[in-house]
Amino acid sequence: MIIDIKALLFDNDGVLVDSHANVEKCWAQWAEEFGIKGLNIANFHGTRAQDTVLSLVGPERFEEANNRINELEQVSAHETLAMPGARELLPSLPVDRWTVCTSANSRLGRARLEGAGLPIPEHLVTGDDVERGKPAPDPYLLGASRLGFSASDCVVFEDAQAGALAAKAAGVAMVIGVSEFALITDADIVIEDLAGISFDGFKLEIPEHKILRR
Repeated sequence: MIIDIKALLFDNDGVLVDSHANVEKCWAQWAEEFGIKGLNIANFHGTRAQDTVLSLVGPERFEEANNRINELEQVSAHETLAMPGARELLPSLPVDRWTVCTSANSRLGRARLEGAGLPIPEHLVTGDDVERGKPAPDPYLLGASRLGFSASDCVVFEDAQAGALAAKAAGVAMVIGVSEFALITDADIVIEDLAGISFDGFKLEIPEHKILRR
């Protein structure tokens, strides 16, 4: 599959880096400490930690609870691994044609990329940079703007429904779901991983055998 496009916007966790085990461990400990019973953090996948915390503990305990989850996740941030294809793809991309739009805060987002041995883009967008996190369109609108493009000039790579909804609300050209987790999202197509993908600044090429759903 060949897609004519000008820029690529990547979610981070689950697309570029594998932080799943760390996220589960940190949120399980956090939930125990703050008395949150039966928390399934997968239900909040793709959203900002601060938004999740506020919805679970309310405004009175927010500051303490938010600081604690940030502390727990930061400590284990270096334990991330690169998702298949990420280490090959990112260094090959034109530096002014891609960025990462993550729901993580700035310190955590950078640390997870570094832990996985991936480059940090110049125009990185984090949860700290926007007033509204995913599923609002703000992260992808800002990412496109920082690259000097409109959202309609961009393709987004996502694995979570919140991110897919954010990308669609932003008006991007296409949402590409990554991994089997993305099969339940509103992504336009879903691919196995980033291995074998190439982009020269004008054409995005995806091997047909990597496509899980059209």
